Amino acid sequence: MPTKQCINYEGSNHARLLPLYIEELLSFAREQNLSLDAVALSEGPGSYTGLRIGTATAKGLCYGLNIPLIPVPTLEVLCEAAKSKIENRESKIENRKSTLIPMIDARRMEVYTAVMGDGLRDTAARAVVVENEDSLKLSNKDLSPKPSNEDAVYYFGDGAEKCQRVLTKPNWYYLPGIVPEARYVGLLAEQSSIDNRRSKINIAYYEPYYLKEFIAAPSHVKGLN
Repeated sequence: MPTKQCINYEGSNHARLLPLYIEELLSFAREQNLSLDAVALSEGPGSYTGLRIGTATAKGLCYGLNIPLIPVPTLEVLCEAAKSKIENRESKIENRKSTLIPMIDARRMEVYTAVMGDGLRDTAARAVVVENEDSLKLSNKDLSPKPSNEDAVYYFGDGAEKCQRVLTKPNWYYLPGIVPEARYVGLLAEQSSIDNRRSKINIAYYEPYYLKEFIAAPSHVKGLN
């Protein structure tokens, strides 16, 4: 891989920046005589426009290079990115279980989230308006996480910072700076490919995971409404 690694935090620049990054990667692959085996995609949930741009670009690469597409749930990518920070923190604490709650901003106090962790059955991804800790539990008792007072609950992602004022229990911890980095998308895609957990994707009919139905609002751009 290229030695230069960075994360771009600029918003709403997917269409402008993504082709430049891809060209840099393909140039490096050609120079090193490397071939691409597949395209890994962070499939959502997330921003509708961002998902459409990423998916269209990934599908175009797959068609052009005749290689498969491997979608990876974005919430799982966030959890993978958070693990190293959590492991460093938990290394000093014995016999403590961790519950992971990735959060993707869905405006106001709503987030796209799921509950994952040691000894817990993962909940399905869902949109939640966060009012307190109980907002992040499902009504279905079999799926609801039940961390004890000793268990640590970590929440993170671009939807997590705004929730700090309502998530105040002492065993709930906010992890800043956790983003769905491309390296973790690739790692999970590689694991998925090795484990053969996902069936082959039909690229022509594949769509990203929006979670909520997209509703188009009237344009505020002059001349387009």
